[in-house]
Amino acid sequence: MKNSVLRQTKGFTLMEMMIVMGLIAVLAGGLIALLGDFDEGPKIQKAENEMRALSATLLQYKILGGRYPTEQQGLQALVTKPTTAPIPRRHAPIKGLAKDPWGNDYIYKMPGTKDPSTYEIISMGKDGKLGTEHDISSQDK
Repeated sequence: MKNSVLRQTKGFTLMEMMIVMGLIAVLAGGLIALLGDFDEGPKIQKAENEMRALSATLLQYKILGGRYPTEQQGLQALVTKPTTAPIPRRHAPIKGLAKDPWGNDYIYKMPGTKDPSTYEIISMGKDGKLGTEHDISSQDK
């Protein structure tokens, strides 16, 4: 009879299990909060890669059409041949424009703000506001 009593008392109580689960949840929550901004690095890299791809497409547009699109024509000129001047001589449309990793449209400026001799592509970054430190520009070094 002593063996059966000892076997029954060796387990954890429900209260002990709840305390351990609570501690694990608190530690996991703190770890998630600390690691929360680490997902921004890959998003920034993706935005830079997409801007390089758009730059290559803009160069093709210039080669075929004779010049870059105006700011009013914007990046949409890569998808649909502009109907307002200047109209490119030839046009090789792309299927569509990707949004930046934060779900916003890329902004096209012609002339660029940092180098007025060429265009600029901008992602507003994680805050979604233009003109903040979160902006990513194709003219950044």
